[in-house]
Amino acid sequence: MTDLEGVIERITFQDEENGYTVARFQADGEMLTVVGFLPNVNTGETLRLSGDWIVHPTYGRQFKAEAFEVLPPVTRQGIERYLGSGLIKGIGPVTAKKMVQAFGLETLKVINETPERLLEVEGIGPQKAEKISKALEEQRQIQRMMVFLRGVGITPALATKIYRRYGEQAAAIIKENPYRLADELFGVGFRTADRIANLLGRNDPAARERVRAGVLYYLRKETEEGHVYVPVDEFVPEVSKELAAPEEVVKQAIEGLVRERELYLEEGRLYLAFFYRCEQRVAERLCLLMRKRPVERPLLFTAEELNALTYEQRLAVEKAFQVGVLMITGGPGTGKTTTIRSLIRLCQLRGEKALLAAPTGRAAKRLKEATGKEAKTIHRLLEFGYTPGRGLSFGRNEEHPLEADIVIIDEVSMLDLPLFYQLLRALTPGTRLVLVGDQDQLPSVGPGSVLRDLITSEVIPLIRLQTIFRQAQTSKIVTNAHRINEGRLPELKGAADFFFINAAEPQQIVDEIIRLVTVRLPRYLKCDPVEEIQVLSPMRRTLTGVENLNYLLQEALNPPNANGPEIRFGEKTFRPRDKVMQIRNNYAKMVFNGDLGKILRIDPEEQVVTVAFADEEERILNYAYEELDELVLAYAISVHKSQGSEYPVVVMPVTTQHYLLLQRNLFYTGITRAKKMVVLVGTKRALAIAVKNNKIENRYSWLASLLVRYAEEAAGSEKLSE
Repeated sequence: MTDLEGVIERITFQDEENGYTVARFQADGEMLTVVGFLPNVNTGETLRLSGDWIVHPTYGRQFKAEAFEVLPPVTRQGIERYLGSGLIKGIGPVTAKKMVQAFGLETLKVINETPERLLEVEGIGPQKAEKISKALEEQRQIQRMMVFLRGVGITPALATKIYRRYGEQAAAIIKENPYRLADELFGVGFRTADRIANLLGRNDPAARERVRAGVLYYLRKETEEGHVYVPVDEFVPEVSKELAAPEEVVKQAIEGLVRERELYLEEGRLYLAFFYRCEQRVAERLCLLMRKRPVERPLLFTAEELNALTYEQRLAVEKAFQVGVLMITGGPGTGKTTTIRSLIRLCQLRGEKALLAAPTGRAAKRLKEATGKEAKTIHRLLEFGYTPGRGLSFGRNEEHPLEADIVIIDEVSMLDLPLFYQLLRALTPGTRLVLVGDQDQLPSVGPGSVLRDLITSEVIPLIRLQTIFRQAQTSKIVTNAHRINEGRLPELKGAADFFFINAAEPQQIVDEIIRLVTVRLPRYLKCDPVEEIQVLSPMRRTLTGVENLNYLLQEALNPPNANGPEIRFGEKTFRPRDKVMQIRNNYAKMVFNGDLGKILRIDPEEQVVTVAFADEEERILNYAYEELDELVLAYAISVHKSQGSEYPVVVMPVTTQHYLLLQRNLFYTGITRAKKMVVLVGTKRALAIAVKNNKIENRYSWLASLLVRYAEEAAGSEKLSE
């Protein structure tokens, strides 16, 4: 074993997941290549390495490090590089140079012991001086922790997140109960926590805390797949197999969690407590709203409305004034928005207050543009935000309900059960609720099948809009959407807005999509390839999937700039001007799963990425580097994530590579996102499979049955009272 001391001059490669690093290293005046697991090391750092010399067949002589220690830099150049590497928040190359000019070899000592002296450096005020001092100490803490965290298989990026969450107590907390990580940190699953537990010597697969954590993890995973509950008889053997623990032990863990009210078990249905309460209360509150009958008054349609509205539309408007809850459903071009506009006008004529909302910012923006009236996301309508003493919560609820005569919710196919529950909490009997959506769209990303369940129950009045308006019939996007929904192949000839390009092999499909987005469509339509063209793909991890298409489109549309900053996070690289998407609900930032944004700038000194989101209104949000696991590139996105959006141009691969997801409603949802043009690239065989496959995603939900039960009970109690 040989020891080397020197400075990292350049990092050639570093895997964010496991810390494997290839770096150029200067030791004793010689420049050499170092390889090995060196997590969280940075350019400019001074290291003591222990390892051996090897000869790589391609790259020649290298030093393979087996262990390392970070040392304080001892030269002016080393200190300047260390501080200016972006390692310490608040210091970039310019500030580092000024600090070393001011304090020389004493710079680090000044930061540690007398940070007030940093005020002597031009551009550093009291707040920045304090931030620099704290950041340096935090970095030292992380480095010290890395010895332990690396030993239990924790990646550098995750180690930073753990330190931010638990501080100096991180090691003690992990040793005490590593499964807390799966419960309390986004991005840490049960398997990661389980691996850490094994490395800590906790090898009993039937250990109580392990099985308890596993049951909760796999049940939460089911909700992420859209289920509200799972059949316990299916769940127990599956979890037993996953955990390699006896079924009896899994049952005991479930029984304990039921006693603690963490879970509910009813007639074989196993729920997380929150979802059980949501389902029960949604059914109860809907029945309460329906029992309150509005006072009927005559409606005064204008002559124009009488001529323009179909019988179904007029019936929908009339019904909205006669019942407590109404559903309006219809496909593209059937006049859902026209119906909403007429409904709003009549409310104004009667002096009634109408509120408009949709599940996402993009859908709310579309609703506002289509009606000319204010429309909000449901979160904003319910005044979600920080409340002193309560933290993040909904400001509108039973104690502080919405003040409105009628509440109209658009794009209800996107509405999941928990958000629907929060909406219903804020409505009092007497406020009418109108739910508008397309029942043939994909279900919500979150748990539940709200629109489908309400229709299935046949408890709530439903108006179906089925007439396609004449102006919509000129659009092949609209007519083909209806053909697909009926199980017929789209018409591909003679269309000005619907095209199919034959490409047999996956690589041919990819190449054609890149040409379309970067050259052909922008030239033909005179459009912006980033702002106006959206690639949609059913899958993530195939050659024609979202991840590969994003990598290639980023390289084509926003390549590396020698003078511009970029940040690598895991397998992702982010650059200014990149199109990005939020992939989890972040209530602190009020940005939600599926929101699209654009990177405005990357600040290596403050370690912040600034993103502009333009949904309801433009919002500028800052992401610390460790928060970048919440963002992905969005030149291509999944069809599921496109719900509620409209794009001028949609480009979709249609290939048997996506066989498992060649489904009619997914294909239908994708093409109905386009306003001006759809371009499909692939094979007609794959297109035919998608159109013929009417398999609907099965989600475990009991809402429809509950509605029927509560409605029958309400009807029975009314008869008794007569």
